[in-house]
Amino acid sequence: MLGCMKKPIATFLLGALLLSACGTADPAAKTPPAGNSTGTVAWSTCTDLVGPDGKQLTPGPGVECGKLQVPLDHAQPGGEKIDLALIRVKATGERLGSLVFNFGGPGASGVDSMAVAAPAFAKLGTRYDLVSFDPRGVDRSAGVTCGDEFAKSLAADADADQDAMSKELAQACQRESGKVLPHVGTVNAAKDLDLLRAALGDQRLNYFGLSYGTHLGAVYATHFPKNVGRFVLDSAFDPSVTYEERAVIQATGFDQALEAFAEDCVAKSCELGGDPATVVKTVEDFVEGLKTNPIKVGDRELTFWLGQLAVITPLYAKQSWPVLEQATAAARKGNATILLALADSYTGRRPDGTYNTMMTSLAAINCADYAERPTAAQMKRVNERIKDIFPVLSFDGISSGTCEHWPVRGDDAARRIDATGSAPILVVGGKGDPATPFQWATSLTEKLRTGVLLTYEGEGHGAYLTGDGCVMKTVDAYVIEGKVPAAGTTCAA
Repeated sequence: MLGCMKKPIATFLLGALLLSACGTADPAAKTPPAGNSTGTVAWSTCTDLVGPDGKQLTPGPGVECGKLQVPLDHAQPGGEKIDLALIRVKATGERLGSLVFNFGGPGASGVDSMAVAAPAFAKLGTRYDLVSFDPRGVDRSAGVTCGDEFAKSLAADADADQDAMSKELAQACQRESGKVLPHVGTVNAAKDLDLLRAALGDQRLNYFGLSYGTHLGAVYATHFPKNVGRFVLDSAFDPSVTYEERAVIQATGFDQALEAFAEDCVAKSCELGGDPATVVKTVEDFVEGLKTNPIKVGDRELTFWLGQLAVITPLYAKQSWPVLEQATAAARKGNATILLALADSYTGRRPDGTYNTMMTSLAAINCADYAERPTAAQMKRVNERIKDIFPVLSFDGISSGTCEHWPVRGDDAARRIDATGSAPILVVGGKGDPATPFQWATSLTEKLRTGVLLTYEGEGHGAYLTGDGCVMKTVDAYVIEGKVPAAGTTCAA
C-alpha cells in the first residue's frame, strides 16, 4: 500500500453511526495513570535506528527501543515465537497511556519512522508515550527477504519480461523467508497489536494509523472492538475494493495531483513550462524518454522504472512539489542525482547498495491480504487503463504480479471491516490526497459503523502531517481530551 505513507500505485497492490459535536470518548481515561507502563517490554537505548537516507540515526531524548515476543502462528500460541521490534518516545508531561502508531506501507519500519516523525506529534507526546513497531514480516521483526531479485527488477530494461521477474521474486522469497510467509498479513498484525496493547499495560488501545495504518487499525477494531480506545485513521484506505479498482482510483488521484502541481508551479514561474498543460506534458515525456535513454548517475542509471518512482514521490505532499520541479529540470539537463535519491528513498535502498525489506515485505503482506491473484493478462489490461489516466505510470508492478506466483494462498479476512461495538473512531480524509483518495475515507467511515469523518480540503497524503492547524487541533482534542468532532466537520485548506 502506501509505504512510509508512500508506495507506487501498482505496488499498493495496495450506515455510519455519526456522533454529536464534542461527544466524549472515554476509553483512554481507563488506561493506567501517569507513571511507568506496567507491561512486559524491556526498554533500553536504541542502537540501530536508520534515517530516510539509509544512514544511522542517534536517538533523541526519551527514545527507547525494545522487543516483544509473539507467536509465529497465532493458532499455536505456545509454539515458536518471533520478536517484534518496538520504539517509544516517553511522554513529556502527565501521562495518559501509550499511543501506538503505524505510519503506512505495508512494509515500512515503524521503528525508523517514529525516530524521524516524533517531532510532528509533539503535542500528543505531552500526554502519551509515542510507540511504534516493525510489524511481523517487516525489517527487524522477521523481515521478509528475497535475495537480490528486487534490485534486479529495478535495473531491468523497460521491455524486460515482468512476469518472469515476478515469478523469480516469489521463488526467492520462499527460499529465504518461507517460514514466515504463511503468517504475515494484516489480521495477524492486528493480533500482535493487541498483544502489544497488553504488554504496554493499557486496557484500551489508543492508536494513530496513517495510510496502510488505517487498514491495520480498521482490522484491529473489527476483531477487538471492545479494546478500541482513541483511534485516528488518517488518509484512509478501503480494503474492499478490487485490485483493478485500487489501481484506477489511485491513478486518478495521482493524475489530479500532477495537474495541481503544474498549476502551482506555473503560478510561481515554472522551469518546466509556461502553462499547466505544458508542465504535465514535460513530466510525462521525460519519464517516457527514460525507456530508451536512461540517465547516468555515477556508476548507476536513472532507469524508466526508477524515474517513475522518483516523479511520483514528491506528489505525496505539497511541501515537496518544488523538489519535483527542481529535480526534473536538472535531470532534463543531464543531472539526475536528486531524482535517483528520491527513487532510492522510495524503494528502501541503503548507501551500500543493498535494500531494506520495505518492498519485499509489501509484496508478502499484500499477497497475504488478498485472495485475488491477477494474471499477467489481467494486469496488462489494467495497465492500459492506468496509462490512459496517468501516463507517468506505465508499469504493471512487481508486487501485484508476484501474487500470481506467490507460494502462499491469500485470504480476504482483512477486507471485511465492521467495528460495531467500538468507541468512536476518527477517520480523516483529504480532498487532495493522491494516494488514498477521499472517497475511501467516506466508504471506510461507513464500513466501520462507529466512524466519524473529518474532511480536510487541502492537498497531500496524511492530513495531520500537512501541519494544517484545524486538522491538528481537532485530532489533538480528540486524542487528548476525548472530544469527538461533529459529523460533517471540515477543515478548509
